[in-house]
Amino acid sequence: MKASDVKKGNVVEHDGTVYQVRDIERSSPSARGGNVTFRFTLYSIPGGRKFDLSLRADDELKEMDLVRRAANFSYMDDGAFVFMDAEDYTQYLLSPELVGDNAGYIVESVEGYYVQLIDDAPVGLQVPTSVVLTVVDTAPEMKGSSATKRTKPAKLDTGIEIQVPEYITNDEKVWVNTLTGEFAGRA
Repeated sequence: MKASDVKKGNVVEHDGTVYQVRDIERSSPSARGGNVTFRFTLYSIPGGRKFDLSLRADDELKEMDLVRRAANFSYMDDGAFVFMDAEDYTQYLLSPELVGDNAGYIVESVEGYYVQLIDDAPVGLQVPTSVVLTVVDTAPEMKGSSATKRTKPAKLDTGIEIQVPEYITNDEKVWVNTLTGEFAGRA
């Protein structure tokens, strides 16, 4: 496909790497006969590494078909995450490298996970925007400190650590925003 036809969200291949287009900037030169250029902000799949690419309008990019399948987390298999397709029960084995930082947000019996596939091979995992996790270790609340809005570190059942308000105690369930990794309220 021509660079001028690429839209946000498209999945393209460049130099053997697959990227998703997040932003497009179009610049037209003021001189006659100048070429219109497009600056793309791309993120690699998997990995999410940012890559900036500038192309002229007639330059070609290969479009890839990225399929998103709703899936549920099933179990761990030698460090790999096993997800089951919600429709046809196909199992997808996702390596820890593929899951990356999202590993701390994977819990059983939660809806909203999507396995991203290219040519039926898993290349990425999309997690829900928020998940409920259990606090397993945090300091006790200090008495008389309710007037200030202080936070304290809390270790959650998936192994990640976040800052929570002082009133949160052990074994409490909390909402965690997966985009920012921050406390989002009691569950």
